[in-house]
Amino acid sequence: MSMVANGLVALVAALHLYFLVLEMFFWTKPLGRRVFHLTPEFAEASKTLAANQGLYNGFLSAGLVWGLLQGAAGVPTQLFFLGCVVVAGVFGAATVGKKILFVQALPAALAAALVLLT
Repeated sequence: MSMVANGLVALVAALHLYFLVLEMFFWTKPLGRRVFHLTPEFAEASKTLAANQGLYNGFLSAGLVWGLLQGAAGVPTQLFFLGCVVVAGVFGAATVGKKILFVQALPAALAAALVLLT
């Protein structure tokens, strides 16, 4: 079960690395605008905010990878960062769109549950 838990934690880390790339580098490009349903004008006007948001997603990803690299001693680190992801996902679902609950919060909650079970 430990390998499955670690795999799910790694998946959440990879998702947040993907969010970093989208928000920091592709926000105003066709891919970023398509993923986030943005007009070119809005994307351009909000690109600094998106880059900041992407940086925070990178910190979440880095924290999860750090927890994984610590092995068994990294469980508290993993749980902390997974908890941060769940809170961010729930907040995003409440303020932006319900899809965020399933894309961000649910995978992190499942990963946290598996980490706790191992």
